[in-house]
Amino acid sequence: MIPPDLPPAFADALVFVFGLLIGSFLNVCIYRLPRGESVVTPRSHCPGCGHAVAGYDNVPFVSYLLLGGKCRYCRMRISPIYLLVELATGLLFLFLFVRLGPSLLFLKFAVFGALLLVLVMTDWQTRLLPDRVTFPGMALGLVCSLLVPVGDGAGALLARAVGLEPPWQVTSLLDAVLGALAGGGLLFGLAEVYFRLRHKEGMGLGDVKMMTMAGFFLGPKLVLLSIWFASVAGALLGGGFILLSRKDWRAFEIPFGVFLGIAALTSALWGADVLNWYLGYF
Repeated sequence: MIPPDLPPAFADALVFVFGLLIGSFLNVCIYRLPRGESVVTPRSHCPGCGHAVAGYDNVPFVSYLLLGGKCRYCRMRISPIYLLVELATGLLFLFLFVRLGPSLLFLKFAVFGALLLVLVMTDWQTRLLPDRVTFPGMALGLVCSLLVPVGDGAGALLARAVGLEPPWQVTSLLDAVLGALAGGGLLFGLAEVYFRLRHKEGMGLGDVKMMTMAGFFLGPKLVLLSIWFASVAGALLGGGFILLSRKDWRAFEIPFGVFLGIAALTSALWGADVLNWYLGYF
């Protein structure tokens, strides 16, 4: 936790640097997890020449710029994706910290954002959503629901329906479980219907597990809003790509996990405002 008497500018800089460090680890996860490799050993190495990366060449963001985006030893070009993931993580952590302050809610959404970044990038690059991210993510979402109220309201409504007034931890846990059932259940049902109608897989179970994980963090309302956001964005961008490329839509494969991940993060940050704005018309 950030000390409360730390100057705001210094605290912001500290959080940004911490985000860069986490982003460096996320890059390891993005590269290794789809390949079934350990994220702990061996130490970071060049994928071209296999030479271990020295500590002074592994400073997030800075080392990439100083080396010109190339390996020191074989001069193989290093993908700028590494730099972008580190920068995106640092900026995300900084944004969350400025918005939420030094709080458990900041930690919750920082963890959630880091998980989503890994899943979005692995799905984009490999069309895989590793169980080694989604399953631990489900557990973390469940734990977070006992530390920070999910605040969906569905759990409290269900408790009152059976005549109970439990502590907020119980209703928050119910919100998380209902969110997981709503997110994972809806996608599983849609995938099953598609398979029955078309006799081929239209959506992988990775997407189902991803939104089950998101449901534990967001609760039912926001996870369903995330699926709606992702569906609209996927339809618009996918349709635009098909029109511009003039390809048969049946040959176009959309990495839906990318849209789901971005939509889930959007819902975490602004979904409650969107729902309040919408419900204000009724």
